[in-house]
Amino acid sequence: MPSAEILTIGTELLLGEIQDTNTYYLARFLRDLGIDLYRTTMIGDNEERIAQAIREALGRCQILITTGGLGPTVDDPTRAAVARALGVETEFRPELWEQITARFQRYGRVPSENNRRQAYIPKGAIPVENPVGTAPSFIVEVGDCSIISLPGVPREMEYLLHNAVLPYLRRRFGLTGTIKARVLHVAGVGESTIDEWIGDLETSSNPTVGLLAHPGQVDIRITAKAESVEQADRMIAEMEARVKERLVEGYYGADRDTLEDVLLRGLQERGWSLALVECGLSGSLLQRMARAGFPAENAAIHSTACSLADLRQRVKSFRAERQAQAALGISLQPDNDKHWLYVVVITPEKEVEHTRSFGGERALSNPWSINTGLELLRRSL
Repeated sequence: MPSAEILTIGTELLLGEIQDTNTYYLARFLRDLGIDLYRTTMIGDNEERIAQAIREALGRCQILITTGGLGPTVDDPTRAAVARALGVETEFRPELWEQITARFQRYGRVPSENNRRQAYIPKGAIPVENPVGTAPSFIVEVGDCSIISLPGVPREMEYLLHNAVLPYLRRRFGLTGTIKARVLHVAGVGESTIDEWIGDLETSSNPTVGLLAHPGQVDIRITAKAESVEQADRMIAEMEARVKERLVEGYYGADRDTLEDVLLRGLQERGWSLALVECGLSGSLLQRMARAGFPAENAAIHSTACSLADLRQRVKSFRAERQAQAALGISLQPDNDKHWLYVVVITPEKEVEHTRSFGGERALSNPWSINTGLELLRRSL
């Protein structure tokens, strides 16, 4: 099975002016084809640095996909950089110029001489027509390796990826396999604890099992490589069952499930409404819950933190005011090098209070507090 690398090109990416979504899309595309992706690189609009990155990548992989740098201006260097990396010249392709001209005519415009640059590609390259944009793409075969240069505009890149690159890769490399992944979500349990529960499963080679820690949550990723989607699904299902047997607590969902979605579904199943009180969280609890459809009028936001006793009183008062069956209160109190978290949970069946400390970075304290509080309420349902 061939391995791949991705090279995203554009100084605007390095400056943070735009977000790189192409790498995410390409990574999922390659994964579904069963192609191993071992490295991604982001580089600015510098011809020599791009050429050097290409030379290095060709020593490691069989498929190199570049995005960006195919526009008509002098700071679109990908065509020249690929040619430089391979020690060849760029050459004018009349058929590409005809395609570019035809595209502009459909827009009621006339291409400039700058656009003529886009009809130049590395000598010997395979041209790839771009029917949804003005930047033609190209593929260069170097021994058993392929360099595939695509536009940086996501819509154009995605179209060419599925309509031109996919058939090419299947022919060139005889692709038949797939790689699939499933992510299990665990809240309120530390990464080290989960590692104790499933550490031996993390040594599996196929499917693989890996952990990714977030503030107040840990993701368990199960990835299977197989000859078919059905086989990969079976392998994942078997490993998922083994993992779940080991999870003592905290598992709430998989893949696109969010803690707030699962919580609100649980409340709905019981016919319970919810009142929220947050103190010192700058409205971040409500913002997150609102994205899941929670009504803003059922939340009380206090800009400063409060004591556990004050939080308890505020939760009971607001719960009564909103005539809600369940209530959750969260207060985050800074204290020198750590933060104190107070949580109050009230349901028709119980009242629970928690006090916990957080010693991590301030930027992570809010999501940690929210995940911890939501999970404590979910466990009380």
